[in-house]
Amino acid sequence: MCGIVAYVGDQQAAPILIKGLKRLEYRGYDSAGIALLDSKRNIKAYKKAGKVAELVQLLKDSDITGNIGIGHTRWATHGEPNDINAHPHFGHNRTLALVHNGIIENYAALKVQLTTQGHSFSSETDTEVLTHLIESIYESEDVNFEEAVRLALNQVVGAYAIVVISKEDPETIVAARKGSPLVIGIGVNEYYLASDASPIIEYTKSVVYLNDSEVAVIKNRSLSIKTVANEKKNALVQELSLQLEAIEKGGFEHFMLKEIYEQPRSIYDSMRGRVTANGGHLHLGGLADHQFRLMNARRIIIVACGTSWHAGLVGEYLFEEFMRIPTEVEYASEFRYRNPLIFPGDVVIAISQSGETADTLAAIELARQQGATVLGVCNVVGSSIPRATHGGSYTHAGPEIGVASTKAFTAQVTVLTMMALWIGHKKGNMSQSELNSFLVEFEQIPAKVEKALESEPLVRDIAAQFKDARNFLYLGRGYNFPVALEGALKLKEISYIHAEGYPAAEMKHGPIALIDEEMPVVFIATQGPQYEKVVSNIQEVKARKGKIISIVTEGDTEVRRISDYTIEVPDTPESLNPLVCSIPLQLLAYHIAILRGCNVDQPRNLAKSVTVE
Repeated sequence: MCGIVAYVGDQQAAPILIKGLKRLEYRGYDSAGIALLDSKRNIKAYKKAGKVAELVQLLKDSDITGNIGIGHTRWATHGEPNDINAHPHFGHNRTLALVHNGIIENYAALKVQLTTQGHSFSSETDTEVLTHLIESIYESEDVNFEEAVRLALNQVVGAYAIVVISKEDPETIVAARKGSPLVIGIGVNEYYLASDASPIIEYTKSVVYLNDSEVAVIKNRSLSIKTVANEKKNALVQELSLQLEAIEKGGFEHFMLKEIYEQPRSIYDSMRGRVTANGGHLHLGGLADHQFRLMNARRIIIVACGTSWHAGLVGEYLFEEFMRIPTEVEYASEFRYRNPLIFPGDVVIAISQSGETADTLAAIELARQQGATVLGVCNVVGSSIPRATHGGSYTHAGPEIGVASTKAFTAQVTVLTMMALWIGHKKGNMSQSELNSFLVEFEQIPAKVEKALESEPLVRDIAAQFKDARNFLYLGRGYNFPVALEGALKLKEISYIHAEGYPAAEMKHGPIALIDEEMPVVFIATQGPQYEKVVSNIQEVKARKGKIISIVTEGDTEVRRISDYTIEVPDTPESLNPLVCSIPLQLLAYHIAILRGCNVDQPRNLAKSVTVE
């Protein structure tokens, strides 16, 4: 949950590192630092608690020359966010400097071992222990720099992406990964390393994605890869499809707002080449080889975390309605530890925006071990989940920089909808004419999302009325229940207001006790089979003087009459409602957070890619 960047080449490293850290700051932003190796073989480190901007201020009057360097922006796991615990970390004799993303689980035992050898530690971090371990091996055993790193990693339990430099080997960078992402950009006589492609795309589109348990050595401007077990590997060079403008704000004040407004395009991109209503064409190439396993699945298990879990809940409704296959949705963090029953006839679908979520990757490994077919739905090309699964589909949402997921959610729901329709039709649950009619509605979703975005001025006014609320309740039924959960999560994440989502019918089983004239209640009350039931639930809240904000179908008068505030969305089939109804809820959370003075792109205590437990 941290961001790593490194450079070796003919340019000055510091400006490249700083720019890279700014682009990676969504991965962690409680401290930042860089280390540079200068021409005199001195490693100079500069690190500072706070945002990258604080580090930039520190560097203003510093000597930051050097053609090789490493940088890091941190989301704290071991040790509070302060200057000392910030990365990079040195070894005992300051021979090595290291940056790290992940958790070294056996660091305490290693620390005791090193302390008995005379090592002393200045920080509370597991990372410093790893640095000392590598340096101890390097100095006490007759091995070179890269071999010392490899041997040390054989003693490590946990997850890591590391980049290490040594003043004794000034033309060398050693990097390795296990469970945390690392990508290497290849330029002309220079190399860039980073946790993802965003710091690299400005300089080169040729990249190598490191696999788990691989060690990369860049020595004398040449790249070689081996495993931790000392097996040589070939470097597979790939071409980035990412565009530089996709990771910039494009005139918007915040990435989150930009990404909310990108949803008509991101949903369209998720459909593009897969859906053609004219002719009833629907095809998911990444799943073609697994079509019959999906059609004959005994059960589908969806594993995910956070917003992706909410998308999975929508998927459960879709799969059971159109595929007619029993579907369960599991938190990956619980699934991996509760000894679940998994059968060879099961299909497990893992959903993750980043493709690097640690709990979801562990759930994938467990499912594969027990013989299930495992498919992935994720956004980041080249990430770990596509490599760990049997097949799957990319969402093609484009880079999502804002920590609170918006366009990734709707893109995931779009892909799950296509899966449900595709297999449902193959199984004979939908006739060709039914599929054609549905695809006509489906293709209109980007335009309907565009229309839903027009509610922003009204949503901003509603946000002003409730910015000081201490609690919110979100209620919906059927397909709109997961939307209620997602709306509550967005508000919690970025405004720090306590919010809960419930099925509307469950309100009477406890939450109704909370309702008074101070409690705002958001209803997703669009037209559908359960519309009248939701109207009754609104009446129950109204009778207890709760403040009612309703998301309604365009032209609705009944709910408008009994609500304090209403936000209209275009008329949409019930099973496609989540794609449209989530838009005003994203805008509501955004504007409440802005009015409260919160940092919507980098909310406190959160990071974009959860690569640790």
